[in-house]
Amino acid sequence: MKTLQPWFSAALLGACMSACGGGGDSAPPPNLAVPSGGLPAGYTLAWADEFDTEGLPDPAKWAYDTERNKAGWYNNELQYYAAARPENSQVSGGRLIITARKEALSSAADYGGQQYTSARLITRGKASWTYGFIEVKAKLPCGAGTWPAIWTLGTGGAWPDDGEIDLMEQVGSNPARVFGTVHTKLSGGPGTGGERNVPDACSAFHRYQLTWTPERLVIGLDDVNYYQYLNPKTGAAAWPFDNPQYLLLNLAIGGTLGGAVDNAIFPVQMEVDYVRVYQKPGG
Repeated sequence: MKTLQPWFSAALLGACMSACGGGGDSAPPPNLAVPSGGLPAGYTLAWADEFDTEGLPDPAKWAYDTERNKAGWYNNELQYYAAARPENSQVSGGRLIITARKEALSSAADYGGQQYTSARLITRGKASWTYGFIEVKAKLPCGAGTWPAIWTLGTGGAWPDDGEIDLMEQVGSNPARVFGTVHTKLSGGPGTGGERNVPDACSAFHRYQLTWTPERLVIGLDDVNYYQYLNPKTGAAAWPFDNPQYLLLNLAIGGTLGGAVDNAIFPVQMEVDYVRVYQKPGG
């Protein structure tokens, strides 16, 4: 398992924008032109959760990552991630609702002193993919201290060697700023990425997208791609993405990116309308 949660330096991100082929509202260099967005032609649905069964998330599709509760979560995050607890993760009204609360589950055997609860759902051990088009329709939380993410990790378990792809990260203290990032052994913790301004990220659902081929990773929003990471053909340190990745959905509190927490915001939620994974038949 990796030793850091997804994070990057805003300064490093800004320096990367033109070189990485995306970010902000500036156009990438012509030789790095980001392809058009949306579901690529010829791809078919390979896996999905439409969240149409009320109650806890489908255990055939989702597990819970709780392994750092006792020791404390990476990047100085403040939450305790609860497993199969409807107060923190449940399906209701056709949506997955991940809720962060101001509370201490001090009676839990793996309690690590946290004053907040939340959930981190993963498909590890249930489903993973190599290449494809991933789309997650979600409405994000607002409020200082929230740090939601939609992302993937390599099934090999070594971070950053096996790669990480952040389809979406956002912090509630600056809720209109939505960003996507790629982490490899070469890029390390900061990663490389781009961002978009989404003024209604907390009040409306948007479709967060990844197109993943042997040649490139392309991150998009509502069928408009804004960042790509090209396969440099220099080996696994820069491109570990010819191997399976699994999906994670979580709502962290505080930490390196989440920052100072406003306790007046709780409970606060990330809502997910669906998760869909498409792949091209025959690879």
